Amino acid sequence: MGDQPALTDTEVEVWRAFFVMRRRLDRAIELQFQEDSQISASEYEVLFALNDAPQRRLRSKDIASSIGWEKSRVSHLVARMEKRGLLTRFECETDARGSWIGITADGRRAVLRAVRGHLAAVRRYFFDVLEPDEAERLLNLSGRVIDAIGCAADEDAPRNDGNPRNDDALRSDG
Repeated sequence: MGDQPALTDTEVEVWRAFFVMRRRLDRAIELQFQEDSQISASEYEVLFALNDAPQRRLRSKDIASSIGWEKSRVSHLVARMEKRGLLTRFECETDARGSWIGITADGRRAVLRAVRGHLAAVRRYFFDVLEPDEAERLLNLSGRVIDAIGCAADEDAPRNDGNPRNDDALRSDG
């Protein structure tokens, strides 16, 4: 582990609880998207960004920037979504090399169907279990963690998902 100090038993427990909570919350939200509109959470992110965009269209690089993904990942997802009729590509008038990605009527219906269930799931699984002061504390904590991560979480950065499978390696006494 190099020069990094190991985690205490309490820190391992906190990290494990956070890790499991985050994964289960992500999965519950993903299932809600599938049930409501037969789209994935990733597809929802793209559709939501397009639905909010001026003229409901964006360039691929702008979608990538908006949702924090690598452009090639966006391109692959957009191609699959285009085949399903959720998106369309069309020429960019100002850049012959580029194209716009726009949301179709089917894509708009899918994202609008997903929004209500998504908000209900976020309320049920997240905010309904927080005490009023915990939301503000969580907001502050999230900001500090995001600041500490900085650009290390960019799509091109090396991966370490933090899976606590080997808890003994994390503990200070292990």
